[in-house]
Amino acid sequence: MRVVAIAAFVALALTAGAAAQAEGERAGDFDYYVLSLSWSPGWCATDGAGRGASQCDPRMDAHFVLHGLWPQYEKGYPSYCRTTARDPSRAQSAAMEDIMGSDGAAWYQWKKHGRCAGLAAADYYATASAAYGAITIPDVFKRLNKDVKLPARVVEEAFLEANPGLAREEITITCADGRIQEARICLTKDLTPRKCGPDVIRDCTMSDALMEKVR
Repeated sequence: MRVVAIAAFVALALTAGAAAQAEGERAGDFDYYVLSLSWSPGWCATDGAGRGASQCDPRMDAHFVLHGLWPQYEKGYPSYCRTTARDPSRAQSAAMEDIMGSDGAAWYQWKKHGRCAGLAAADYYATASAAYGAITIPDVFKRLNKDVKLPARVVEEAFLEANPGLAREEITITCADGRIQEARICLTKDLTPRKCGPDVIRDCTMSDALMEKVR
């Protein structure tokens, strides 16, 4: 599907997990990364606004934000790993707020997933930032100014169109509570797109998934 067709579909609409292994694995022992991008307006509508989350302030214009960069096994994933790496400082976590929505989100992702990467905290944050920066968010979603309902496959097609080096088996779109939830992209340890494992590549099949407006 070409960019024009995707944009046309959205314009028309405007008018109309994987199980973890046992916790506490050895840091650095994983096969690939999952870059998880959360649709911020959906999270804000169901949870974030009630918490007073800063990313839900309309002035933020948040769209797809970095949920996390998750070390992954070919099946399953490690969590809360054993590591000698020091935890990030408050300043380091706060510096991630512009792409993750809050310093609290950054800290939690380090605690559950980042420790498993086998990197120093600063290096993990830098790697997560680089992974996020390497993916182009489709423009049509950055400027979404009305709620839309659309097939989840249209969101995937938009990402594929905006990222020519990305293949269909390297990205999955997830849904929750009738909404587009996340775009998840599978990456090698050097951040090159790769085929997702069978427990990750579970595409949402909804034909009328809700995407709340950005502003």
